[in-house]
Amino acid sequence: MRLLSRILFAITVVAVSLVSGVTAHAATNDSTTTTTPTAGSTTVADPNTPTSTVVPAPTAAEVASQYPTRALRFPPYSRLNPPQLPNKSGSGRRVIYKNSLQWVWVVDAQNNVVRSMPVSGRRGVPTPGEYRVNSQSLRSYSLDFEGVWFNNMTRFALGPAGGNIGFHAIPTKDDKVLQTEDQLGTFQGSGCIRMSPIDAKFIFNYAKPGTKVVVLP
Repeated sequence: MRLLSRILFAITVVAVSLVSGVTAHAATNDSTTTTTPTAGSTTVADPNTPTSTVVPAPTAAEVASQYPTRALRFPPYSRLNPPQLPNKSGSGRRVIYKNSLQWVWVVDAQNNVVRSMPVSGRRGVPTPGEYRVNSQSLRSYSLDFEGVWFNNMTRFALGPAGGNIGFHAIPTKDDKVLQTEDQLGTFQGSGCIRMSPIDAKFIFNYAKPGTKVVVLP
């Protein structure tokens, strides 16, 4: 009887040892186990992981770089990046010309800017102040420069020598333009305010005699 008990005890110990060994081996293959890559190893990105690219908005300088002939003006303004309507520029339906910026705004009775444009005039001319459109001509010529013609002239002031000053298309001399549209926004004129043909036509149709014109320094 004692011998049989000893045999049964020995069999139980062996069985328990075998079960413990199987359990320990299974733990080393657990799916939650992580490993640290060794130096020099390469990690392959999961192709199913979405990626995104952030494209920054262009700066004013980057926009202005598309118009190199206007880069001399500071800050760099263009039709894509126009200056804001100046403060203290009057009220009501009017045309505003800021000499230092070489820029014109057309404003309606509700103070909305309906159009703005780069222009070319003469530094400091005309004197800052409030004027009124006094006359218009579809086509006129210069009394001072032979062969120079203006289209869509809208006059509103007098210059230092008493000559008329107005808005008009880039003038021509012997049927050749005196500057390019890309040069608008810089000082090029001798007194009047030059603009693109389409802008000059717009001003001609908008600013009839009596329309207010505000000139700012």
